[in-house]
Amino acid sequence: MEKIPLTAAGPSLSRLVWGTWRLLDQPEIREPEALAAHIDLCLHLGITSFDLADLYGGFGVEEAFGRGLQAWAGDRSAIQLVSKCGIRPVTPARPDNRVKHYDTTRDHILRSVTNSLRALHTEYLDLLLIHRPDPLMDADETAEALQEVMAKGWVRHVGVSNHSPRQVALLQSRLLVPLATNQVEYSVLRTDALDDGTFDQMQELRRAPMLWSPLGGGGLFTTPAHDGLRQVLARIGKDYDHADIGTTALAWALTHPSRPVAVVGTGQGSRLANYRAALNGLDRQDWFAILEAARGRPVA
Repeated sequence: MEKIPLTAAGPSLSRLVWGTWRLLDQPEIREPEALAAHIDLCLHLGITSFDLADLYGGFGVEEAFGRGLQAWAGDRSAIQLVSKCGIRPVTPARPDNRVKHYDTTRDHILRSVTNSLRALHTEYLDLLLIHRPDPLMDADETAEALQEVMAKGWVRHVGVSNHSPRQVALLQSRLLVPLATNQVEYSVLRTDALDDGTFDQMQELRRAPMLWSPLGGGGLFTTPAHDGLRQVLARIGKDYDHADIGTTALAWALTHPSRPVAVVGTGQGSRLANYRAALNGLDRQDWFAILEAARGRPVA
């Protein structure tokens, strides 16, 4: 599987990234030995990159994945670990949080990275993302903290998630290193990034975006309102020998010229294998036919 450099300076991630958001909801792979086998399966399929966040699973996913990495005991340099910080929810795991809020202060970033490294049993993260825009972000302080964790060798590259183009530009204006990516929600059910400047900015900066929930969080497969879209995906997918509509929807998302990488979270090896067919993208007119079905109207 092709690896995509998010910037000229890196990091390079596999075009499909395995996401851990719902790891603890998948009993077939969440135990260490089973997870180690799943990591091996991902590598066999060419998926070398893994997406995490400190708060996933009530702050439990990184520890579970770390136990899986210990059981795997493979070559750390062969994989890329992506994690995120900055969201502080109300949860028993963090009793000091009285209200859900965002925190991009130096102290929080350093503490979060330290906790992630400990949980994952690794010496560094390949990529750290600020998880959500913080309305109280001091851009100078946040930039200095990101550069500090890089200088310490804890993090090799930094980026953001769910940020608007202006928010990306503000933080980038204070950084001495490039923000590697903006990880955003994008799928046939959520196409905002096409029009709000997100993908335009990524192309302008020559950076590859990361896509979360590129299959619509599962709603694509089950919601009655999407029956018409599913029919179009199935019809077009037959021309590409796609095994299912998910593969076609993923191919649609990956067709964008910003060359995004997509985070997929299925624990089923057969589905991951099917998704490799999405890497070839779609014909331009097929892409627009799916966009029309997704939005319920032709382009102007």
